[in-house]
Amino acid sequence: MTTTGEAHSTAGTGPWWWVRRRSAVLDVGLAAVSAVECAVEGLRFADSAGLPVPVGMIFGLIAGSVLVLRRRWPVAVVLVSVAITPAQMGFLLGVMGLYTLAASELPRRIIGALAGMSLAGTMIVGFVRTHQDVVRGDLTIGDWFVPFVAITMALGVTAPPVLLGLYVGARRRLMESLRERADSLERELQLLAERAEERAEWARSEERRRIAREMHDVVAHRVSLMVVHAAALQAVARKDPEKAVKNAALVGDMGRQALTELREMLGVLRVGEVPVRAAEPVPLAGVGAAAAAAASRVVADDGAEGPCLAELDALVGQSREAGMVVELLVEGESRAYAREVEQTAYRVVQEALTNVHKHAAGAKARVRLAHRAAEIAMQVENEPPPALDSASDARLPSGGNGLVGMKERVAALGGVFVSGPTDAGGFRVSAVLPAVR
Repeated sequence: MTTTGEAHSTAGTGPWWWVRRRSAVLDVGLAAVSAVECAVEGLRFADSAGLPVPVGMIFGLIAGSVLVLRRRWPVAVVLVSVAITPAQMGFLLGVMGLYTLAASELPRRIIGALAGMSLAGTMIVGFVRTHQDVVRGDLTIGDWFVPFVAITMALGVTAPPVLLGLYVGARRRLMESLRERADSLERELQLLAERAEERAEWARSEERRRIAREMHDVVAHRVSLMVVHAAALQAVARKDPEKAVKNAALVGDMGRQALTELREMLGVLRVGEVPVRAAEPVPLAGVGAAAAAAASRVVADDGAEGPCLAELDALVGQSREAGMVVELLVEGESRAYAREVEQTAYRVVQEALTNVHKHAAGAKARVRLAHRAAEIAMQVENEPPPALDSASDARLPSGGNGLVGMKERVAALGGVFVSGPTDAGGFRVSAVLPAVR
């Protein structure tokens, strides 16, 4: 690499300042050729200067060998070539020095100054030599030929290596810039892939939580009512056969409704399934789009078909049929809300009533629903449960996820959820949702 920078020296495998071994071999070979050339030209210089021949040859060998330093110190090589120009030696040294200088990372003003010095030195030496030939009579052309030869020789020796070096240096810098941009792009794509993996994992976790909430709402409420009716059926089977038959029919209806809702949910989960195919490489550019689609699908699925506020009377009626005393109070003018708002409100009331069945069997419950200008509020409050005998106790298990699921649903819509015991010994669940239309 013909540059003065050491940006790539740390990654090189060559000796000393060379990046590669072949670069070292090339420079040593060029320096040897230049030393031989300068040594041969040193014979003529020693003869014209009246110096001993060995002195001229040694001077030429030393001057020509400086070319081995062209990658490390190109400025020094050009200065040496300019210095030995009056001795009419170092053609290869000057050409390669100017090429290396122009291709290096040095400032353009330094390159221009040194190239101008080499041009001026070559022009002066060419002018003097041509003028001497004309004076001796070796050339019989007019005086105009002397400056023409000097200028042509100076431009021919200086301009081509400088222009070629500038082109090679610009091309190298362009390639390095493109390589750096490619490396940077690769790092960015890797970072995007990692972020996409994180978003995909978040989307999968969010989807699992959503499915868990739906399964809990569907199964817990229906099965809780089935257990309550089954306990009542066991208690009245022998005393009141008609009531036992009615309770058995209710248990069957609850089971069928639970199965229907489960089938609908499983059907939604299977939508979009495709046959399993052999794994194919996926470009990094598609990872981000896949993760974004997965994340948006979590929100989109929440708006799927589900229960609404119009079914609230039926929900309360089911609890009444199970033996609970439930009072439903509706305030304000009923209106249509967004699907996710109605579904969340329904699920909050449903889960609250289920908790009453589980933890306060026989207690009286009160359901309040308030339609306000910019929000909808709901509250389910139960009184302390009466003392029940073992025969009527349904002994419903609790998974501890009901309140957590309700809070997550309400928070996802930007609402407020509060739950806790009352002063009278009962329990209250309250939620306020923004009325998004």
